[in-house]
Amino acid sequence: MTEISTVGMDIAKLIFQVEGRDASGAVVLRRRLRRNGVLKFFIKLPRCVVALEACATAHYWAREISAAGHDVRLIPPTSVKRFVKRGKKNDQVDAAACCQAVASKDIDVVPIKTLEQQAVVMMHGVRQQLVEGATALSNAIRGHLAEIGIIARKGAAGFNALVELVARPESGPPELALIRPILAPLVAQWRTTGEQIKAIERQIDRWHKANRDSRLLDTIPQYGPIVASAFVAKVSDPTRFARGRQCAAWLGAVPSQHSTGGKTCLGPITKAGDRYLRTLLVIAGAGLVRRVKADPSLSPWIAGLLRRMPAKKVAVAVANKLARIGWAVLVSGKPYDAAMSNLTAA
Repeated sequence: MTEISTVGMDIAKLIFQVEGRDASGAVVLRRRLRRNGVLKFFIKLPRCVVALEACATAHYWAREISAAGHDVRLIPPTSVKRFVKRGKKNDQVDAAACCQAVASKDIDVVPIKTLEQQAVVMMHGVRQQLVEGATALSNAIRGHLAEIGIIARKGAAGFNALVELVARPESGPPELALIRPILAPLVAQWRTTGEQIKAIERQIDRWHKANRDSRLLDTIPQYGPIVASAFVAKVSDPTRFARGRQCAAWLGAVPSQHSTGGKTCLGPITKAGDRYLRTLLVIAGAGLVRRVKADPSLSPWIAGLLRRMPAKKVAVAVANKLARIGWAVLVSGKPYDAAMSNLTAA
């Protein structure tokens, strides 16, 4: 059989499709594999480049196939989609698209995450899911109480007052006596979810304190255990970016371009990268913007932006800056130095 130089594989839960090509790009192998036969196939196969789409379970298979001696490359789904033939969508077509994508010279590969990095990403995913669940429960409780004329001010303090009102049998209007046992399960679930959020945040904090890179990022203003640990786990390998601007672009925190005829037109940010990490940085940026509003001397640069544009737009610009500073700190291995940045006054 002709020597295989590249293998594209479409991964799934049980059935996997592989396509092998020789050095000239000609197809020399097409095969369907069951899950328990994937590693057996690659162990017998001579060393080659294996291309996978960076989707669910991809990092696990990348680690396992790499251990078998192959050069595994994870391709972003958007890059694979470019090579899918129009009007066709099946496992064989996807495997072929992986082969074509990895042969392209302008495709950036996704770094393979270690098990530890995946564990940190998973902790943040669980925390985010719990936070969304707690928000949904609090909104439901507010809505049900509003139906009988009981409302509270915005924010955590207002909601906590509602919870206490539901918890005290002797308080509230007469209508609440009928509603109280109905809302009791939602209140109990909300309290339990809050305890679970605190527990997962303690796990994140322990990992943060044990990781040097995460502690370095914590020296940057507005970074903390949550943002720092998420940045380390999501960025994975900062050296794949030549400069901080590329890191911010990967995150999707840069303006989109719609330019033609030599005229440059910038639009909203691309939102092309990891949504969770970008959200954390924008929230961090908004916090710094609030501090500068109260004390402009804290950052003349941000104060100048606030005079020219809305606060929300400034928060996104600060998020871009935070991403670039985070990249610089990780690559240099040195803590944040205010004298080297215009983010805050030295």
